[in-house]
Amino acid sequence: MSERYAKDVSNRLRTARGQLDAVIRMVDEHSYCPDVLKQLTGVQGLLEGSARLVLRGHLETCVAEAMREGRDEEVVDELMETLRFDKRLLRPLPAESEEPAP
Repeated sequence: MSERYAKDVSNRLRTARGQLDAVIRMVDEHSYCPDVLKQLTGVQGLLEGSARLVLRGHLETCVAEAMREGRDEEVVDELMETLRFDKRLLRPLPAESEEPAP
């Protein structure tokens, strides 16, 4: 993964970790359930955005290189296996994309 994506993913994951710690405190303090759910949605959004960036970085670097080397079938099999486990990566992006411009 390129440095550009790695830095962004790392920042998003740190933010998600901070938010998750806050959600845990909310649960421990018996906060209002809808407020906890809202915060969990925020954490999920950060994780989904991170996953999309990891996939994009992989496509732009590792996959592109493998295709140039003629390892097409291997790459397709790997991507199919990856997408099988995370269907959220296939969801359309929100109207305002969170991904950095190339």
